[in-house]
Amino acid sequence: MTRFYDQLAAAALTENRPFALALISGVKGSSPQRAGAKALFFPDGKIVGTLGGGCLEAEVHARAKKALQTGQSSSFEMVLDHDFGWDDGLICGGSVTGLILPHAPQAAELWRRLAAVAEPFCWGVKKDYSIVPVESGLGEWLYQETVTPPAALWIAGSGHVAQAVAPLALQLDFAVTIFDDRPELANHQFFPSTARLQVGPWHELLKVPLPRTPAFGLIVTRGHQHDALVLSEWIQRPFAFLGMIGSRRKARIMRAEFLRQNIAPAEQLDRLACPVGLDIQAVGTHEIAVSVMGQFIQKRAEYACRDK
Repeated sequence: MTRFYDQLAAAALTENRPFALALISGVKGSSPQRAGAKALFFPDGKIVGTLGGGCLEAEVHARAKKALQTGQSSSFEMVLDHDFGWDDGLICGGSVTGLILPHAPQAAELWRRLAAVAEPFCWGVKKDYSIVPVESGLGEWLYQETVTPPAALWIAGSGHVAQAVAPLALQLDFAVTIFDDRPELANHQFFPSTARLQVGPWHELLKVPLPRTPAFGLIVTRGHQHDALVLSEWIQRPFAFLGMIGSRRKARIMRAEFLRQNIAPAEQLDRLACPVGLDIQAVGTHEIAVSVMGQFIQKRAEYACRDK
């Protein structure tokens, strides 16, 4: 999946046509989107991204078209109450504030920097609607955001579950790496070209250091012995979240064996989610992938909140 800043940079640098960037800068109460939601509005009606759809997005779209005609940036506040959203079924009861920035294409170099971000980088919109890097805490800001590289998702195993999880994870803004000792499966015939492949003996694969970005781990190898081998190493690593496929019985047996052999203490094993995934009564690999990625999205959001 192309990240929003990739699309923003491409629009500013290559499309050579005007557009307005609209974003939600604040939310109170219930709303269809969170602060930070963004969309690009083009004169021909094309929209990239979303502010939540419905009447909220329709209203911002109308204002963005006007902003493109006048060239004037503006802020907005909308109360999502009975009067505002009844016809479209939107009665959230909260309120949102936001900005409409028709001069966003002029910040092309900033968007390119954000699209290629390798370290956390903060940008914002000042009170005069200028779009600039946040290099200090000085000044009055209408909006600030820190953009980070995609979180890493390491997948041990290249079988059916991994093949279903990987493309979904890439669409959900994870940087995916597949680990396996089977080159006949761990190749780009079965995985997207944007997934990284680590293929070789497990004793070498398990020495690969974690990236500097937050890393999430998923153990879905071809059997319990390989799962246990990977877990014996990965449980020692500072993963933001670590999950393993399997039954509760498998988790109990493996935990007891790890404790008996002093492979890992109880507090480390408590961090493992097994069976991994949200309980949605998943059947088949694609439903399992949805279950797994639902939990990883949840844990990524919890990790991000913990860091704030």
